[in-house]
Amino acid sequence: MVENRSVGSRQARDLFRVAFGPSVVALVIIAAVVLLQLLIANSDMTGASGAIASMWLGVHQVPVSIGGRELGVMPLLPVLAMVWGTARTTAAATPPQGSWFVIRWIVASALGGPLLIAAISLAVIHDASSVLTQLQTPNALRAFSGVLAVHAIGAAIGVGSRAGRRLVTLAGLPAWVADAGRPAMAGVLALFGLSGAVTALSLVVHWSTMHELYAITDSAFGQLSLSLLSALYLPNVIVGTSAVAVGSSAHVGLATFSSFTVFGGDIPALPVLAAVPTPPLGPIWVALLIVGAASAVVVGQQCGRRPLPLLPALGKLVIASALGAATMVLLGYAGGGELGNFGHVGVDQATFGPAVFLWFVAIGGLTVAMAGGIARTRPSPKPTFGRESASTAHQNVDLEADFEPEADFEPEPDFEPEADFEPAFEPAFDAEPDAESDLEPAFEPLEDAPLDDEPEDFEPTPIVRTLPAGFDDDLPDPEDLEYIDDDDAAPGPTGGRQRPADD
Repeated sequence: MVENRSVGSRQARDLFRVAFGPSVVALVIIAAVVLLQLLIANSDMTGASGAIASMWLGVHQVPVSIGGRELGVMPLLPVLAMVWGTARTTAAATPPQGSWFVIRWIVASALGGPLLIAAISLAVIHDASSVLTQLQTPNALRAFSGVLAVHAIGAAIGVGSRAGRRLVTLAGLPAWVADAGRPAMAGVLALFGLSGAVTALSLVVHWSTMHELYAITDSAFGQLSLSLLSALYLPNVIVGTSAVAVGSSAHVGLATFSSFTVFGGDIPALPVLAAVPTPPLGPIWVALLIVGAASAVVVGQQCGRRPLPLLPALGKLVIASALGAATMVLLGYAGGGELGNFGHVGVDQATFGPAVFLWFVAIGGLTVAMAGGIARTRPSPKPTFGRESASTAHQNVDLEADFEPEADFEPEPDFEPEADFEPAFEPAFDAEPDAESDLEPAFEPLEDAPLDDEPEDFEPTPIVRTLPAGFDDDLPDPEDLEYIDDDDAAPGPTGGRQRPADD
């Protein structure tokens, strides 16, 4: 009873951590930032709870409306941190061999706790909007769907990392379907990382532009706030760079950027946006296509780690490419939105996903073929002996020609009789005795029990039994026996019905 109680309490503690752990940590960080901002600005704490609730919903990609202006472009860094926290706590609570019942409870906890906090946040914002007229309550459906999507993705990643292969196998799918997640993740990380390196290099090149953007404020607190805001929006800029690297485009209002053309326009005064190219476009930006090709090579290398036949290898590559493209499309959608007077900010979704998929499939497939990821199927060896099938029975196949025993192979007899043992008659092992032989069996077959299917000239071969020496000391002499036709007589030592002859 004590052991069951301890296991149950541990499971309850894990479910509670999955339900409220990441959300509570986010609330604490947001509350600390908001209170620090209000303290530095010498402002009262009126509406602090509404600001905290709005920022918590903003972490889940819920647009924030202040003074009639909607901020739809939310930073990606808090969202990625929330997904990572949910995936980590879910993976820690998921047993690798856990039943479907336990996994359902873990996923339900990962979704139920944040939805409860979302409902409380909506109530807090609605109450604070009566004091702060500029704060508006967001759409409830949009709020719940954003929270559900973020934590559902994190829970799927956490459960899949521990029990994904087993769940895929139980669903009746081949194991290579579960292995397609690793190449997809590697390709996304490679594309994201290389695009981040290009973004950092572009910031260094446009250092003077970034310095001018920092000059819009003279206070150290303002510059610190700009640095923090730039760090939060850095993943958004990297996603835009990824779109340019695969041949798609990104836009900030009317300003459009791609590897081939750049159309100028007004952009927000955010230091991280100094990384965007300025017209006229130099040939160096065309080299961004190398980033897409290098990411596809990573996908192909991961797919070719375990050689598979042609069709499974192609299926694994297609699934990995589709997952990678879907992930980048989701990041592009989460990193875009409306930005006040600037208009819509984001990537061209019509070309971004297909471009990533084509890069991963084309270059990745070539890499799989070159890296030996396609297993060479060998024909099965032909049988050298055995029963012929019905389709080849008419062919004269010499099956014994393929099997040649060793020349020095000589079978050894299982039993060697002693020297003084002499059998009553000579056994016939290899051939039937001739008709003119003087061998006379010690008994004659029954005349009243002939076989129906035996020919008239059939002569039965006597049964030969080799007995050890001294075994027949207590047996009667075969000359004292004679055959009888009595059905009730007991069988004799040689297999026929016999009885001792009358003296």
